[in-house]
Amino acid sequence: METQPGAAALPEKVLQFGTGVLLRGLPDYLIDKANRQGLFNGRIVVVKSTDGGDINAFSRQDGLYTLCIRGVADGQTVEENVVCSAISRVLSAKSQWADVLRVARTPELQVVISNTTEVGIQLVSESIQQTPPHSFPGKLLAVLYARYQAFDGALDKGLVIVPTELIPNNGSKLEGIVLELAHLNGLDADFIEWLEAANHFCNSLVDRIVPGRPDAATQAALEEELGYSDDLLTMSEAYLLWAIEGDERVRQVLSFEQVDAGVVIQPDINQFRELKLRMLNGTHTLSCGLALLSGFDTVRGAMDDEVLGSYITSLMQDNLRAGIPYPVADEVSREFGRQVLDRFRNPFVEHRWLGITLNYTAKLQMRAVATLVQYAERYQKVPQCAAVGFAAYLLFMRGTRQQDHTWYGELNGEEYPIQDEKAGYFADLWQRLTPAELTTTVLRNQALWHHDLTTLPGFAPQVAAYLEQMLEQGVYATVASHLNAQVSA
Repeated sequence: METQPGAAALPEKVLQFGTGVLLRGLPDYLIDKANRQGLFNGRIVVVKSTDGGDINAFSRQDGLYTLCIRGVADGQTVEENVVCSAISRVLSAKSQWADVLRVARTPELQVVISNTTEVGIQLVSESIQQTPPHSFPGKLLAVLYARYQAFDGALDKGLVIVPTELIPNNGSKLEGIVLELAHLNGLDADFIEWLEAANHFCNSLVDRIVPGRPDAATQAALEEELGYSDDLLTMSEAYLLWAIEGDERVRQVLSFEQVDAGVVIQPDINQFRELKLRMLNGTHTLSCGLALLSGFDTVRGAMDDEVLGSYITSLMQDNLRAGIPYPVADEVSREFGRQVLDRFRNPFVEHRWLGITLNYTAKLQMRAVATLVQYAERYQKVPQCAAVGFAAYLLFMRGTRQQDHTWYGELNGEEYPIQDEKAGYFADLWQRLTPAELTTTVLRNQALWHHDLTTLPGFAPQVAAYLEQMLEQGVYATVASHLNAQVSA
C-alpha cells in the first residue's frame, strides 16, 4: 500500500473508542484527508474493548486500510481507492489499559471520538479504578481524570469530545453520564469544575453508508485491481455528512472541517439529525426485517425489486417524512428523501439488511417511535407502511432456537441470528401468546418504547392483522397486497 509520506511522524492527537467500519469510513477518512492537505496533522490511537479480531489485522498492516469509495455525486460516478494512514495504533482496553491512560496524559492529545453502538452511552455505576472500567463513559471518565491529574487541572488541556453514536443529543447525554459517574466515584470538586469548564462535549451526527468488508468475489476483484491484499478493506458510498454542534473553539481544534463540505460545525444541528434519524435510519429500521423475511439480503437488492422498492419509497416519503417531530420545510425533507433513495440504489455498495437488524428493538425506539406518534397525532390515522414494517419486526424476532446465548430465527429452513438484547423476551412471548396477544403486549410495553403504542388510533389492530397475514401468506405477499390496497384506495 502506498501511504502518505511522513504520516508516521505526526503526533497522536485523537483517542478513538471503537474500530468499526463507520469510524474508518468517515472520521478516520476525513482526518487522513486533512493530514494529506497539511490541515489537521494528527494521528489516531484507537481503543478496542477486547483483544483479537481486527486488532490483529491493524497490527499486521501498521494501522493502514483501504477505503473503496463508490457511488454517485452530483451526477458523476465516483470510484476512488484511498489508503488511509491516520491510525497510528490500536490498543486493547482489556490488556493495554495502562497504555490508554498514558495517551491520556500526553500534551498532544486534543480530541476524543467514539462509536460504541447506540447502547454504549449508558450509566453503569462502577469504579473508574478498574483496569479497565466496563462502560464507555467509565473509560472516558478515567481518561479525563488521568489527564486532569497529569496537567494539574490546566484549562488549556481539556479535550473536544465528539461521540458519533446515533442517539439524540449524544454529546449532552454523554456529558451528563460522565458527570454523574464522577460524583458516584467521589471525585473532588476541582476536577468536576475542570471537567465542565475545560472540555467540550459536542452533539454530532454522522451519515454515510459504510457496509464494510465486501463479499469474497468483490474483495478478490478489488484486490486484483489494487495489486495487494487488505484484511481491513472497507467499502463506503460517496456521500458523507458529519454535523457537529460547536463554537469557534471547537472549529479551531477540529480543523479537518475544511477538507470536505460534508463536515458542518455550527451551533444547532437538529435539522440534520431529524432528517437523518427519521427518514434514512427510520426507513432502514422499519424495512430491515421485512426485506430479509421477503428474501432480500441487501438494500440495493430490495430497491431493485418493484414491490420492495415501492414499499420503501412509500414508507419514507408518505409515512416517515410526514411524521418528523421537528419543523422542517416540505421541500427540504422531500429533497432529502430523494437523495436517500438514490443512495439506497447505489450500484456499488452492498449494504446488508442483517447488519441493520443489530439492536433492532433499541433502534426502533430511537429512530421510529416519535415519528409514529407524531404521525398519529397529526393525521389521526394509521401509518400503513410503518404498520407493515412493525409487523415484520415482530415476526423477525420470533426466536426458535438458542445457542451460546444467541437466539436464532428461521426462514425457509435457513437460520438467522437475532442480535438483540430483547431476543429472549420475544422468544418467550411467541411460545405463550397468539399473534394478536403478542402484538398488544409488545406495543403496550412502555419499557421498550417509552410510549404506549396501543394508544395510537388503529395501530395495534392493523399491526396484528398484518402479522396474521404474514404468517398465513408470507411477508412478500403481504407487502404486495398492502401496496395494491393503497393504490385502490
